Amino acid sequence: MKKKILKIVAGLFVALLIIDVIASFYFYDLAINRGPKDFLSGNKDLEVSAETMEVLLDGGWRDWVANQEFESIEMTSGDGLLLQGYFLEAKEPTNKLVIAAHGYLGRGSDMGLYGQYYYEELGYHFFTADSRGHGRSEGDYIGFGWPDRLDYVDWINLMIEKLGPDTEIILHGLSMGAATVLMTAGEDLPNNVKLVIADSPYTSVHDLFSYQIKRMFNLPSFPFIHSASLVTKAKAGYSFTEASVLEQVKEADVPILYITGNGDTFVPTEMTQELYKNTNSKAEIVTFDGANHGESFVMDDEKYIRVLKEFLDENLEE
Repeated sequence: MKKKILKIVAGLFVALLIIDVIASFYFYDLAINRGPKDFLSGNKDLEVSAETMEVLLDGGWRDWVANQEFESIEMTSGDGLLLQGYFLEAKEPTNKLVIAAHGYLGRGSDMGLYGQYYYEELGYHFFTADSRGHGRSEGDYIGFGWPDRLDYVDWINLMIEKLGPDTEIILHGLSMGAATVLMTAGEDLPNNVKLVIADSPYTSVHDLFSYQIKRMFNLPSFPFIHSASLVTKAKAGYSFTEASVLEQVKEADVPILYITGNGDTFVPTEMTQELYKNTNSKAEIVTFDGANHGESFVMDDEKYIRVLKEFLDENLEE
């Protein structure tokens, strides 16, 4: 009888293990592997107003981006990927530069939504890049900011070399891009980097996926996220736990402005609040009422610009 029970238990264990292994590769392909992500289509957590969608898809900033003469800049990452960046020189001489990081499945040109203001109204240089695994950059996986942070350190150094040692740099990121610039802020950066704007960041890849697997599949994080993390470590070189924005902001020494919407159900506002509370450097947090994920600028651009300008004025030298 005992042997029969042991066989049943062993069989169940093996079956569950097989399911876990299959699921871990499935979730890797679903979220990490480069390619279309159909699971985001119709995701209620990403629903925004019709007005917001119209601005994001067909707003005048899209025409602005299309009409600019961006200089294409290529860079080889530390692990040998050819990355693509785009630089727009200011109309008048300035030592101010914005480096903008886009969100999941986006590309550098998407940050023109913010770049238009920096360039046209503030007169800054503007630089953005396609993160690895996106756009015209190489890479067969998505790094969710962790390997990308080292790419952005290299972009920073490249742009200082291009523009001069007195260059003052603002890092501005949205969603995954916000996580990227915050992870970058935890690295040993040149003094040229003066501040960070982080719009809708997550605390870590592990936290984000644990939240999403419950929302989208009604599954517990254990063991699926842990197993998928092992697959990601083997195939992409990083684990979900080490890809921690929270640990990086504990090391940051530049001022950080956090922006979040209290209607964000894709990356809950609580994650931004936790980051703010654990930031080592000077930090501010501004919440936009009713804004869903990454929607704050479109919902209330006047407030967004006012908050942004005040933060820039406080933390940049004239």
